[in-house]
Amino acid sequence: MARRVSVPSSPKKRALPPVGWAIIAAVVLIAGGIIWYINRLNTNDWRHVHKIGIRLPFKYSIHGIDVSKHNGQINWSQLRQMRFEELRLQFAFIKATEGTSLTDKDFKNNWKQADAVGLYRGAYHFYIPWKTPQPQFENFKRSVKLKRGDLPPVLDFEIGTNALPREQVIANLKTWLALAENYYGARPIIYTNADFYRRYIKDNFVGYPLWIADYSGWTLNRYDDAVIHFWQHSKSGYTDGIRGPVDYNVFLGEVEDLKALCLR
Repeated sequence: MARRVSVPSSPKKRALPPVGWAIIAAVVLIAGGIIWYINRLNTNDWRHVHKIGIRLPFKYSIHGIDVSKHNGQINWSQLRQMRFEELRLQFAFIKATEGTSLTDKDFKNNWKQADAVGLYRGAYHFYIPWKTPQPQFENFKRSVKLKRGDLPPVLDFEIGTNALPREQVIANLKTWLALAENYYGARPIIYTNADFYRRYIKDNFVGYPLWIADYSGWTLNRYDDAVIHFWQHSKSGYTDGIRGPVDYNVFLGEVEDLKALCLR
């Protein structure tokens, strides 16, 4: 006689209570909002590049670095040959002088080598606000000879002083800039940060090309209608030819715009 085998019945599925569905809907809504917000912020197409260890704004195609003696001896050929994604470095800002007498010990070699490998090059003066502007410009002028195709002189304004009133600091900056423009025949670039832009530069230096150091976000929207040409967005990138991290910058325009900015 055949033996009957009883098969256990499948357990009934329990319906999710309304509160559970509400939680799931809220999570989906929040996740969607976060994705939408990130995409909205990422209008500059930021993407991480493993080779250099940082993210880059791929909306722009012209990337570069700035260097001084603190970056040590640089192999400019290796630096120029390096490729990351479909990009390569195309410009370099090089420290020339500081204050009234200091000259960066590696400036002459870096300046020569950057030109030899075909980079757009720019020289900058590290400005000391409590020192008078005329001898500071004379220091820069003695060291920096610009030629056609070089970027304009750069005034690096990133340290402040309590020794002078704000109006005097602004007046002294204008003196250095006027001396440089008169001597080199090109309006200088001002390098500064967000705090100094608000305190000293905004509304006082209209028409000067700006190079902004800002590592805080995805965009430069907080600078209103400022004429920003260069953005120093990271100080911790890497490149072939340099030991240790280096500052990374991007030019906010096309090649034709960069050429138009250079000395003629």
